[in-house]
Amino acid sequence: MIWLTFRQFRVQAAVVFGALAVLAAVLLITGPGLADDYASGLASCGAPDNCAQFSKAFFIDHQYYFGGLLAIVVFLPGVIGVFWGAPLITRELEQGTHRLVWTQSITRNRWLAAKLGLVGLAALVATGLAVLAVDWWTDPLDKSALTQTESGDIARITPLVFVARGIAPIGHAAFAFALGVTVGVLVRRTLPAMSITLVVFIAVQVAMPIFVRPHLVPPETRTIEITADNPVDMMLDHRPSGARMQVKVSAERGAWTLTNETVDASGNKVREIVIPNSAGGACLPRPDPGGEPPEGPPQACFDYIKQQGYRQKVAYHPADHFWPLQWAETGLFAGLALGMAGFCFYWTRRRLS
Repeated sequence: MIWLTFRQFRVQAAVVFGALAVLAAVLLITGPGLADDYASGLASCGAPDNCAQFSKAFFIDHQYYFGGLLAIVVFLPGVIGVFWGAPLITRELEQGTHRLVWTQSITRNRWLAAKLGLVGLAALVATGLAVLAVDWWTDPLDKSALTQTESGDIARITPLVFVARGIAPIGHAAFAFALGVTVGVLVRRTLPAMSITLVVFIAVQVAMPIFVRPHLVPPETRTIEITADNPVDMMLDHRPSGARMQVKVSAERGAWTLTNETVDASGNKVREIVIPNSAGGACLPRPDPGGEPPEGPPQACFDYIKQQGYRQKVAYHPADHFWPLQWAETGLFAGLALGMAGFCFYWTRRRLS
């Protein structure tokens, strides 16, 4: 049964593992040079400000490679679910070959176990190899990305990068594969099963970072003073009645910020900070003595904000929550995959003919 499953699966496996072999070869050739360029650049940059500028420039120069490799890892579980999982049983049901196998002293459980075991293991191995290769190659870019933005929007714990790092992609692959098999068992038509699998998997991937992942591990909360050094997003609107400011701050470097709210002295959430004209134009821009245009509000503006008791309340996952979130999410998807596999065994025994 294992040999038969392998023969039926060999074309799909050859395509994916062949593509991964090409990718690994390219990364092995170019990876050491990338790491050397980053290390030598840091060694020669000198002052901390110059090193920060070098890291930003280094990331910008390689950001398209970074994004492309992330996309490969993110899309791979979906590809496995659609092209490996959905047709696995559906193709047999459409062609009727499952009846022939069941008459050859092969039980339904053994037939399904061989298919799920062999192809499912291949799915996990393929995803794990892709993650290892991409993690190794992009390590210098992960380090330089932290200096690209104070808000940590490209940090590995943030949703864009999280799904392509650690062990979470393996859990996603297990879920996608089991989802494809389950949909195929229920629908019994290959193309509809592939379409439904794709739609459901995309919906789950979109919903996960919005509704589920933030709560898998309790987030941290902080109330932060608003200063000239920590805003990462500020909008200041000058009106005849005074100034209006909307601001967001960085909780800490490398964090994933969930909520970023301004509160007044009583702790009540406010949409914007109001700086009336009676404050003496504290937030009006003033050119510096050298005649250069100001880069932001003067210090008097932030002094007034502090005096009035305005602060920023932030809920976030710090960088050290990366692995707890990875284990929690992988466990969740693995549990869902096992549940769907169990359902497939039940459905095959009781409903398929």
